[in-house]
Order: sequence, then C-alpha cells, then structure tokens
Amino acid sequence: MTRKQPQHLASSSIRLKNDASIELLEMNDAFWPRLMAGELGDFHHEYLVSLHDFSSDWSGSEAHPQGDEIVILLAGSATFQLEMPEGIHEVRLESPGSYVFVPKGVWHTAKIKHSARMLFITAGEDTQHRQHDS
Repeated sequence: MTRKQPQHLASSSIRLKNDASIELLEMNDAFWPRLMAGELGDFHHEYLVSLHDFSSDWSGSEAHPQGDEIVILLAGSATFQLEMPEGIHEVRLESPGSYVFVPKGVWHTAKIKHSARMLFITAGEDTQHRQHDS
C-alpha cells in the first residue's frame, strides 16, 4: 500500500514495527481472516493500531499474551470487562479520550450500550480468542 497523505484508519490499520518504522495494512474483507491465519506476519514485538465501530456487545473475549493493549474511546460509550485474578474488573469508557489499559495476558470483552468508536493499540503477537456461551 502506498503512503498517500492523508490516510484514514477506516481503510488502513497501522503496524508499528520493532525497528520504529510503520507499515500500512489495507482494511478490507480479507484483513481479519489473513491476520488470524498469520499471513500478515506474527507481530513479534510489534503493535497494531486500528479503528473499530461497535453497535453491540462483543461475541467473545480476547487476550494478548505477549504485551499490553490500550483502547481509547473516540465516540459513544463502552464498558470493558477485564478478567483479573481477583475477579471481573469493569472499566466504563463514557467520554471521548477516556481509555482502558489491558495488561498482558488478561482476558477481556466489551459491552456496548448503543454504539462506540474506539482506537486500539494492540500487542498482537499470539492473540487468543474465545467465544462466549450463548
């Protein structure tokens, strides 16, 4: 992908590489299947910066065993549920600019009341997913 300016996170995510360079990754229907299949690399010591809109609760949980994640609310509201050793810890994001720090290896999910737009900075190496029971 070329680096035409300006870019938008709706059409490209950003890989923050371990040599302090960036790579633009085109967001299309094939992005998530390719990412999950390892076709976009392993993200070893790298971060993925991405923008996502949600209108409903997440259908599952995820954990990032190799690094921390920061999720910044840009619009709407969301409640993150972090599975901490002492139990579920809820973090409510209700104003633009509020964020949640998700520690390495902590399973987490989000509950969406109406809608939310969030910016994710994710240490993606070895990310794990699990579906919630219906």
